[in-house]
Amino acid sequence: MYLKPFKSIGIGVAFSPNLKANLFEAARLSVFFKAKLVLIHVGEASEEKTNVLSTCLKSFEKDNLDYEVVFKPGDPVNVILSTSEEKKIDLLILGAVKREKVVKYYVGSIARKITRQAKCSILLLIKPSVESNPCKHIVVNGLKDPKTEQTITAAFYVANHVNSEKITIVEEIDQEEIHVKVEDDKSLRRANIVKERIKLRENSRVNEIIKHIPEEYTKNKTIKLQPIFGKRGYSIGHYAQISRADLLIMNSPSKMTFWDRLFPHDIEHILTELPTDVLILQ
Repeated sequence: MYLKPFKSIGIGVAFSPNLKANLFEAARLSVFFKAKLVLIHVGEASEEKTNVLSTCLKSFEKDNLDYEVVFKPGDPVNVILSTSEEKKIDLLILGAVKREKVVKYYVGSIARKITRQAKCSILLLIKPSVESNPCKHIVVNGLKDPKTEQTITAAFYVANHVNSEKITIVEEIDQEEIHVKVEDDKSLRRANIVKERIKLRENSRVNEIIKHIPEEYTKNKTIKLQPIFGKRGYSIGHYAQISRADLLIMNSPSKMTFWDRLFPHDIEHILTELPTDVLILQ
């Protein structure tokens, strides 16, 4: 059971225009989860850099923010991954990249490599903000998978800590499960009956998972079950976008193969075009 998944939160720190926004997002989450914050800078230490970071985080002193800074030169991917393991980080925060002239975000090459290789959970932020923006609606995958019960439980845990009011559990169902070729009105009716049976089955499975989640996490939450027939990864990403979700929570991907990288599916669809902030749970 995911009762305290995030004891240590890490974030890669670059001295860019987004520095303050990224630090504030990471610090707020660390305060929410009562977690230690580890700032990872790929580069040499300096008094000037240390002062900039401490000045940025000064407003969190009243919240008893516990943080440390790690300076380490080297390859960004290797430094962030190795430091995450050394510091036993449970949640690593990475920024997404905005496409030129288009208001869409995707995971850049460095963040994508880290996401594929990290042994901890990953939070991908598309629009970090200095101001605190409420997380009102969380969408979480409910697909039939050994990891899903833990992911849904963690979603309620997160919702409880960030005061989210609504959780939608999306059950992505492969079209091939219908097994009915639609050729006329009669076969269309038969296909619709099969769809409804599958939806009832999936809702029953997810409701059974919800029953085992501590009531303190589920009370005062609006819970919606949303079965969708379509391609895994793409369907839930599209739903999160059109429903204006503030956070999408997904299972971590299974081990990537060469073919997975050539033909994106599941989590790869999400990484290619982020619909909102995305939390990938290990």
